[in-house]
Amino acid sequence: MDLSFAFDREKLSVSVDDDRLLGVVEQNSVPIGLIGEAEVRRSLREPIGSPRLSELAGPGRRVAIVTSDITRPVPNRIILPLVLEEMSQAKVPDENITIVFALGSHRHHTEEEMRAMVGDEIFGRVHCVDSDMGQCVRLGTTTRGTPVDVFRPVAEADLRICVGNIEYHYFAGYSGGAKAILPGVSSREAIQANHSRMVQPEASAGRLEGNPVREDIDEVARFVPIDFIVNVVLDEHKRIVKSVAGDFIKAHRAGCAFLDGLYRVGIPRAAEIVIVSAGGYPKDLNMYQAQKALDNAGHAVQKGGIIIWVAACREGLGNSTFEAWMTGHKRSEDMIEHIRKEFCLGGHKAAAIAMILQRARIFLVSKLEPEFVRSLHLEPFGSVQEALDRAVRASGSGAKVLAMPYGASTLPIVRAEK
Repeated sequence: MDLSFAFDREKLSVSVDDDRLLGVVEQNSVPIGLIGEAEVRRSLREPIGSPRLSELAGPGRRVAIVTSDITRPVPNRIILPLVLEEMSQAKVPDENITIVFALGSHRHHTEEEMRAMVGDEIFGRVHCVDSDMGQCVRLGTTTRGTPVDVFRPVAEADLRICVGNIEYHYFAGYSGGAKAILPGVSSREAIQANHSRMVQPEASAGRLEGNPVREDIDEVARFVPIDFIVNVVLDEHKRIVKSVAGDFIKAHRAGCAFLDGLYRVGIPRAAEIVIVSAGGYPKDLNMYQAQKALDNAGHAVQKGGIIIWVAACREGLGNSTFEAWMTGHKRSEDMIEHIRKEFCLGGHKAAAIAMILQRARIFLVSKLEPEFVRSLHLEPFGSVQEALDRAVRASGSGAKVLAMPYGASTLPIVRAEK
């Protein structure tokens, strides 16, 4: 069988013997009702576990709308006008509304980027601001010891609305919900305290209950109430196929359940060889972004197996701290010990790759120089076919291959034996 995998702006092909192919992990077929703007409008009319947003707001209330930054695929141009319609119905004046871009530890936006995210009309009408880790108010401490430090305009608002998308997150379980607050508009100290729990085995993609990172995130609402969320699920073409609105837990969990139906894919068993694409441009612009697909592939590979990671990385590693960690440890396992002793943003993704390397070898098909790839504890290849041929020779004649062409979205789960 001939398979293709997105790589930058092109496709790379590979031929896999039919009797060797265990399966191709693609999204499940689920009933889709309304899409896009119509679906967001429906969710705002039918909030989960909450009154309508227009009923929560009021003319004298200061409103903070927290949404994701430019590194996330949140369709703000569709969602925000509808949220502002609800504010208008509640007679909230525009000057009482602030749109906060939740940067977490990411860089600040340019004005052009802000305009691109929300559109000229909203940018000129409503105050838009980046969160700032240096301008946080300490409101308390979670039961796990994480300081609740929140960007002042969000902490001091009378009504907090969190906007985002729901997808799998490699240690918080899922994105969305209270993640808009922590790490979204929190201090570096708070983010590091929360994210340091990523090394615990319960902190994994697709897990909510018992996940120490997610439970810590959700607890921040005890100190800074989240009054309403609007979260969306996107398909492989970035269309809104589900929107959930209302209570920050109940609505978020309903969105997670829909995501599972769409992207949690059962596989008969773990494979000796997994071929995974990060999804091509822009998901594989750099290794920092492409790491998510690698983590999902880690759920599908046998202990001692091989992952063929297809990620162009034409802009390199994408984060200076991440690069320093990837190149600055003699052994990959040293990164795991380092992150346990001293959590470091940027270094956390290097440690996540090191955790995969404890389970499997990683063959990287990229545009990076081979010697540089070797310095990252990875094995470089010029084509998917070359990597597969080498993997088969290393794994034996009975080795099975699992293909993950949408690795950043799909979460493979080994079906339980009956």
